[in-house]
Amino acid sequence: MSSKAVPNTRRLQNYTTIADCIAALLFPHAEVVLHDLRSQSVAYIANNISKRKIGDESALEDLPADLELSLSLGPYEKLNWDGQKIRSISSVLLDDQGQPDVMMCINLNISVLEQAKDALLQFFQASRLIPQPQALFRDDWQERINTFLHDWLRSHHLGLSGLDREQKRALVEALYHEGAFEGRSAFDYVANVLSMGRATVYKYVKALKQG
Repeated sequence: MSSKAVPNTRRLQNYTTIADCIAALLFPHAEVVLHDLRSQSVAYIANNISKRKIGDESALEDLPADLELSLSLGPYEKLNWDGQKIRSISSVLLDDQGQPDVMMCINLNISVLEQAKDALLQFFQASRLIPQPQALFRDDWQERINTFLHDWLRSHHLGLSGLDREQKRALVEALYHEGAFEGRSAFDYVANVLSMGRATVYKYVKALKQG
C-alpha cells in the first residue's frame, strides 16, 4: 500500500494516521483521500486507486455555514477511472477551534463484491442449465471455443493468464482435435484469446495436420 507525503505534515498527522489505518484494514479495495479545506486541494492519498495527485484541486462545493462535527455525506456511488463502481463516504473534520479543516473521503471499490455476488447467483441457478449440446462447434463457434477452452483449463487446474508456452501449445492441440479450426477466423480468435501470434497458432495446427 502506498501513501504520499503532504505539506504541513504536523498539522495533518492525526488525519493521515487515520487514513493509513482505514486503507490498510480494507486493502487493496479502499482509498482514503484527505482534502485540505484551507487550500481546497488534495493533501494526502492512502492506497491511491483513483489516480489523483497531491495538490490537485479538490473541486468541493461550498460547505454549509452551520457545519456540525458529525457531518458526513454518503454513502454514495460513483465510477472510477477504470469503469469500476466505487462506494464513497465523505466526512468533514474540524480543527481545535471547531472550524472545517479537512474533508476525508473513503472510496471503496465494490466491483469485486458485485462480481462475487453475481458468481454466487449464477452458481445457485446452475440446476436450471441444460446439458451442453454434443455438436460442440456446429453453430456459435466462438462460444464453443470458449466453452471447451475453459473446461480444459479447469480440468488441468490452470488459469488463462498464467499459461506458459508449452501449456498454450497443448491447449491449441486440444482445440484442434475438437475441430475448433475448421473456420479460418478461428485462428485469429484463438491467437487473441491466448495472447499468441496467429502464425504460431497456424504453425502448431499445421504440424498436427502433417503428423
